[in-house]
Amino acid sequence: MASKIKSIADGTPACGTIIRAGDVLRRINGHAIGDVLDYTFYTYDSRLILELWGADGGLKLVRLEKPEGLDIGLEFDTYLMDRERSCANKCVFCFIDQLPKGMRKTLYYKDDDVRLSFLQGNYVTLTNLSRADIERIIKLRVSPINVSVHTLDPKLRAFMLGIKNGEAGLGPLRRLAEAGITLNCQIVCCPGINDGARLERTLKGLYALGGSINSVSVVPVGLTKHRQGLARLNPFDKERAYETVKTVERFGKICLGKRGSRVFHCADELYIKAGLELPPHENYEDYPQLENGVGMMRLFTKQFMDELTNTEETEGGERFSIATGTAAARFLSKLLMTASGKYGKIPGKVYAIRNDYFGGGVTVSGLITGSDIIAQLKSKELGARLLLPINMLKHGEEVFLDDVTVEELSKELGVKVRIVKQNGADFLKAMLGR
Repeated sequence: MASKIKSIADGTPACGTIIRAGDVLRRINGHAIGDVLDYTFYTYDSRLILELWGADGGLKLVRLEKPEGLDIGLEFDTYLMDRERSCANKCVFCFIDQLPKGMRKTLYYKDDDVRLSFLQGNYVTLTNLSRADIERIIKLRVSPINVSVHTLDPKLRAFMLGIKNGEAGLGPLRRLAEAGITLNCQIVCCPGINDGARLERTLKGLYALGGSINSVSVVPVGLTKHRQGLARLNPFDKERAYETVKTVERFGKICLGKRGSRVFHCADELYIKAGLELPPHENYEDYPQLENGVGMMRLFTKQFMDELTNTEETEGGERFSIATGTAAARFLSKLLMTASGKYGKIPGKVYAIRNDYFGGGVTVSGLITGSDIIAQLKSKELGARLLLPINMLKHGEEVFLDDVTVEELSKELGVKVRIVKQNGADFLKAMLGR
């Protein structure tokens, strides 16, 4: 696909050259540019020769000198400089298939693009990669890549991904590991399907792939009430969650002793379902899978306590309220009590929002909708302000999953809304009205 330039960023190496919007980038230092991975890799050097087709049809050659690694400033029609690769799998646990009708169209799009894994941290199955794709990843040292594994058993993987060839994606996984590409792996664990002894075999197989496996997260399957016509899946109960946590912790302990890193981790939600305390801060090392909910509440708590230690005494301030998912409510209530222990009574209250939109089995705050917050807090005494975590909102916008805006919610509830970052220090500041 032609890489047409949309604009040139001010103050960058390409600014002030003969490059213009509408030109098509063809080669850099003689290498053909097909997408954003080629562009990122081949613009890294300090001396570049760019070959472009001008918007007028003429050939352009542009020499650039810059610090090594500095982006040259070209912006293209599409982020990937190419079409996204959508997901062709039919995973039995796919959350998108469980969305209700009538939501915004972008929420129903499924990507399975390894470039987005590298650039944005998306998880991919590797099922749509050709041999040439794999070798290009190795050549360009595209790393890390986040991989949805789920199981290493080909027959079981075929069932879980809804594909004919269960080996699809497993060969590329092994090839990338052998080549030293850093891999972060995800296992969506479904009770009765890929847990128990099957999970153990998967963990053993990933461990055997060596040091390229940087981290493995085991997360519980998310089930909404909108599963009509889909395969029957069971949620985790306390006993299965406990067994799963202990299995993963056992592998983590083995890895810590032999590699100096635990590698294997469970999502916070599994600890909550099992009725277990979260592991200590040091167990999560550099928190490699926060986006999967691994250690999110532990890091949040540490940030909160560090800020509390460094914050001077203060007055309790105006009455306020906090809305969150049922999974995090207990943690936030405990932090509120801890702060009250230092400052005296802080007039705040935590409201656990039941997820009626997706179903009560969905407990995380990131899937709470504006309509559920309004319905459940309409008659409550909320005080001077309502604190909401930023992960409830669409990235970069003040809009909930159901398209209710923060402004609409504030008007309906008659309270000022403050959006709080996913950071414990910011949460303490928001509680104190700072």
